[in-house]
Amino acid sequence: MDARVIALVARKEVRDALRNRWFLLYAAGFAVLALALARLSLGDGSAAGFSGFGRTAASLVNLVILIVPLMGLTLGAGSLAGERERGTLATLLAQPLTRREVLLGKFAGLALALSAALALGFGLAGLAVGRAGGAVGVDAYATLVGFTGLLALAMLALGLLISSLSRQVGAATGVALFTWLGLVFLGDLGLMGTAMTLRLDVATLLALALVNPLESFKIAAISGITGSLDVLGPAGAYASRSFGAGLLPLLAGLLLAWSLLPLLAAGWIFDARGIR
Repeated sequence: MDARVIALVARKEVRDALRNRWFLLYAAGFAVLALALARLSLGDGSAAGFSGFGRTAASLVNLVILIVPLMGLTLGAGSLAGERERGTLATLLAQPLTRREVLLGKFAGLALALSAALALGFGLAGLAVGRAGGAVGVDAYATLVGFTGLLALAMLALGLLISSLSRQVGAATGVALFTWLGLVFLGDLGLMGTAMTLRLDVATLLALALVNPLESFKIAAISGITGSLDVLGPAGAYASRSFGAGLLPLLAGLLLAWSLLPLLAAGWIFDARGIR
């Protein structure tokens, strides 16, 4: 594979993302909400036991869980399907490049655009907190930012997998939205209902939580912010006791696997289907 070809495809994807009104809307909404939550968290967070960046990180966790997967899934879902629907995929593949170069270039370009949107939101929130509260809790904020990036890559790869299976943008976007709803529903609410209905033991409950990338992100974010998982109840205490200091690397590895495996599957499907 030629890195220059991948870079050219990536540059095209960045330009396409900047012309995508939905992506720009999501990015602007995330930035505005992140800044608003940062300012609100500076008002009165002493009761929660946090201060500075740690308080802001705690307030941003649920925003990330709702917005970032939606951004990544819909952005990835519209990529290959959009090219097929417009008829430009055949023209692109007629150039002297391979399908793997096209897929990796698209992933790299979309990842760059998504990272820029997240950097804008976290940057504005961090600037507001830094000016008002100093650098207290900056390590917790950095942990949140890092795991948000891993979550975004995982959702982008899953979106590309959906796109590789779709011929139309509307169908791909619909599947992406249902996937997002499923992942959100299978979070705390779904796990709670499943545990109560099936009377699951704590080890099984933790395993089900770790399978969901949104829950893996949430556990990592809470661990980075509080230094403890006691707020998650018995499952959190079991995770801390079982993995100890290796918990964050384990969660990072799980999110990286959620990036790699869907991307490999998308590459295999794209090789098999091509422009069809």
